[in-house]
Amino acid sequence: MATPIDLHEVAERELEDQARYPWRIKACGSTACQSAGAGASISTLESEVVAVGLSDSVRVMSTGCMGLCSRGPLVRVLRRGGEETMYQSVDRDVAVDIVGAVAGRGEVADANRIDRHIPFFTRQHRVVLANAGIIDPDRLASAVAHGAYSALEKAITTMTPDQVVEAIKASGLRGRGGAGYPVGAKWSLLAGASSDQKYVIANGDEGDPGAYMDRTVMEDDPHRVIEGLAIAAYATGATRGYIYVRAEYPKAVERLDRAIRAARRSRLLGRKVLGSDFDFEVQVRIGAGAFVCGEETALIASIEGRRGNPRLRPPYPTESGLFGMPSMINNVETLANIPAIVSKGANWFSSIGTDRSTGTKVFALAGDLTNTGLIEVPMGISLREIVEDMGGGVPDGKVFKAAQTGGPSGGCIPTQFMDTSVDYESLRELGSIMGSGGLIVMDEDTSMPEVARFFMEFCMDESCGKCVPCRAGTVQLHGLLDRICSGEGRPGDLGLLEELCTVVRETSLCGLGQSAPNPVVSTLHYFRDEYESLLQEAAHA
Repeated sequence: MATPIDLHEVAERELEDQARYPWRIKACGSTACQSAGAGASISTLESEVVAVGLSDSVRVMSTGCMGLCSRGPLVRVLRRGGEETMYQSVDRDVAVDIVGAVAGRGEVADANRIDRHIPFFTRQHRVVLANAGIIDPDRLASAVAHGAYSALEKAITTMTPDQVVEAIKASGLRGRGGAGYPVGAKWSLLAGASSDQKYVIANGDEGDPGAYMDRTVMEDDPHRVIEGLAIAAYATGATRGYIYVRAEYPKAVERLDRAIRAARRSRLLGRKVLGSDFDFEVQVRIGAGAFVCGEETALIASIEGRRGNPRLRPPYPTESGLFGMPSMINNVETLANIPAIVSKGANWFSSIGTDRSTGTKVFALAGDLTNTGLIEVPMGISLREIVEDMGGGVPDGKVFKAAQTGGPSGGCIPTQFMDTSVDYESLRELGSIMGSGGLIVMDEDTSMPEVARFFMEFCMDESCGKCVPCRAGTVQLHGLLDRICSGEGRPGDLGLLEELCTVVRETSLCGLGQSAPNPVVSTLHYFRDEYESLLQEAAHA
């Protein structure tokens, strides 16, 4: 059996190696930047450093997401001593200019420079994304140098499982997958279950349109997810874990697999983790992209090799879950918070955010905004601060109309509620939800009935078909919305829409059907005049 890794020794060696280089060029290799041509940019940076003879003084490193995804490919140049410059839209030519500037042989055009002092960057509070854009996600040593597995070491050497559970309870952490259930309470249920075999599962089946928070964490800091899952296993008495990832995230799957192998070789996983009596094995399971598999019982069925259909609860997974054994499922972002809570303490975490919504939340900003990409902000920040300050406002002189949160399960928040606090309770009062973290901004030209139709079409397509209310109800709702948006609406359609929404919400088997009417309900509530206008036009056609 291999000797356990010495985390402190590995970290010191890695930091010493980095310090050898007066210059470091960190290039974003995340999916968003790769789609904009980052692969070619990184290759150019590497070859150009060699060509100008700077191999001994410049280190080029591919990292994870730097946040401002709409401006990619992104590159950060760091000089020993603290000086840092960030560049956007880095194609091959700009990459050559960047190396030339480092060599003192030219400058990079001002249009390619990014001001690091804009609110998009300065208003963030990074916990989950602390290492994104900083570490090389393919190297264990890079992650360890920035604290990876130190929380796991602390937990298994200085804390009992009960103490870890109590720390998570005291932190106030709530599930980041959308429901907002207290994480410590769920951990207590699994810890209290009596069984020879227990499972912990990371839910990476992120399916909301426009959302890519979990994908980014799995791609850019895979060891953080693995460490969070291992701590959850230690605290609850589990010895096996699964990370469930949708097949549309091939890079996340690849990096998680590589990270698991590296962690196992270093005795951070497997038998006698870090030389302790704690055993824990992890495997990646790939889903086929069914949105319903984000629901706990459907996800479990999929891991077992069955069709991803939900089932009635109780029994809950913590009583009878994977393979009939007590099991616990946490969202990827939820687990990514765990190492920081264990390392820095429950009081530190609970001091961030609000009394009932502690910590931070990662959002994927999309839609009609100047700045789009990933942000991590304290719970309780206002929607206005996110949209106008961090997002840079609606471009082209147009006016903000609404923000959609919570994906297909969420609702639309109109302009009169721009100063609303973004937390679980405040969003629920407005008829929306936090969801997994997608936040889509719409300007004055957006048709809200068409927004409702879009999300209903998504839910209709993604329904597993097991229960009639969801299977048939979403089809009927979409048909009504399609008729209204097509200018063929009838006088009684709005009443029928509302009645159907109530039936689908109250009688569907799982969360998909129960929340599918939310975008329709919220747009009818706040933008009813748009529906009525379409009906009037149809009446006079």
